[in-house]
Amino acid sequence: MVLEEIETSLIMWFSYALIPCLLVDGVAVLPAPQNLSVQSTNMKHVLTWSPVIVPGEIIHYSVEYQGEYESLYMSHIWIPSSWCSPTQGPECDITDDITATVPYSLRVRATLGSLTSAWSTLKHPFNRNSTILTPPGMEITKDGFHLVIKLEDLGPQFEFFVAYWKREPGAKEHVKMVRHGGIPVHLETVEPGAAHCVKVRTFVKAIGRHSAFSQTECIKVQGETLPLALALFSFVGFMLILVAVPLSVWKMGRLLRRFCCPVVMLPDTLKITNSPQKLISCRREEVEACVAAGLSSEELLRAWI
Repeated sequence: MVLEEIETSLIMWFSYALIPCLLVDGVAVLPAPQNLSVQSTNMKHVLTWSPVIVPGEIIHYSVEYQGEYESLYMSHIWIPSSWCSPTQGPECDITDDITATVPYSLRVRATLGSLTSAWSTLKHPFNRNSTILTPPGMEITKDGFHLVIKLEDLGPQFEFFVAYWKREPGAKEHVKMVRHGGIPVHLETVEPGAAHCVKVRTFVKAIGRHSAFSQTECIKVQGETLPLALALFSFVGFMLILVAVPLSVWKMGRLLRRFCCPVVMLPDTLKITNSPQKLISCRREEVEACVAAGLSSEELLRAWI
């Protein structure tokens, strides 16, 4: 049993040692990458392959693609990938290379120093209309009595159809289209104390497909009533304002009169102690009679003048 394990280990060691030394027409070459496949979700396309293993060495890979236009009108020219020529990992994000909804051929080769493998080509051409579309993530919040939704940003090619309704029997479902994710969007003004539900799905115009709806999420907007103490305080404050404003106006008027038209006190010699009518009724010839009536010399002088 032990001998068999040793024999197996030796075989594996010799296999790894011989990988970089394979000869084709007397020239050492690398084995080509195997098991090419494309994983595509929500219009993000990633080409993967099995890595070429050389102990103690770092393998680089080159990726090229050929679309329908290159195949038909450019003599089958191959274009290097914009992000993966070269790359060290056994995968390549080809999203920016796939710009049309047509079949694309893809190929990969390995490089180690001056050694280069043969090209490995994807068995079946890739078309982006085969991408898997999933419902977007969403965040539902309330801003007072306003229902607000924020959707996951999946890129500029995505539009979103948001369905929302009041959770009650026979409620009408409303649909709103949102063109961009990552931005809070107001759906509607909701009734306090009622629950409202939301679900959403994506739509990609470039491929004419939409995802399934997300799971329904509901949120209840609690009724917000004004506390009795706050209402009473507001009423008292309003009444105080009604009283204070007229009082302030009257007080300001008094102050203005005092500063603009001050009251001047007359000297006692200029004061009239008896009725002016009595003085007017006194004629010059009746001055003595007026004196008998109790007029002072000052009053007689005023009457005479």
